[in-house]
This record gives sequence, C-alpha cells and structure tokens, in this order.
Amino acid sequence: MKPDFNETSKAELRAYVIAHPDDKDAFRAFVDRFTADASSTTFKAPQSKSEIEEVEHLIQQKVQQLK
Repeated sequence: MKPDFNETSKAELRAYVIAHPDDKDAFRAFVDRFTADASSTTFKAPQSKSEIEEVEHLIQQKVQQLK
C-alpha cells in the first residue's frame, strides 16, 4: 500500500522513491515537494572575462569549503 505522500516527511518520501524507482506518482510528489522549497534566485551569466574569473574563484572557494 502506498503512503500518503502529503503526510510523509521529506526523508520518508525520499526513501520511498529510492525503494520504488518505478512509482511515477511518488517521484512527482518528491519533485513537487523539493521544487517548492527550492530557492528561486537566478543570476545573470558572466558577461566579461573578469566576471568569469570571479565566478570561477567563487566556485573554487565553495568546493574548498565542502572538503
């Protein structure tokens, strides 16, 4: 029996989707839930060489923080 996806926690929903990869309803519920919580911030693409270098530097800093 399928759980009520509106009543499950994110962790439970994620675990269910992993355990039932062919359940399209569960996958849609998962995507809807996580998309609703996602940041809607967008950024312009770098327009100059200096902007590209700055973005590369920021990415490298973030990667180092995650290590």
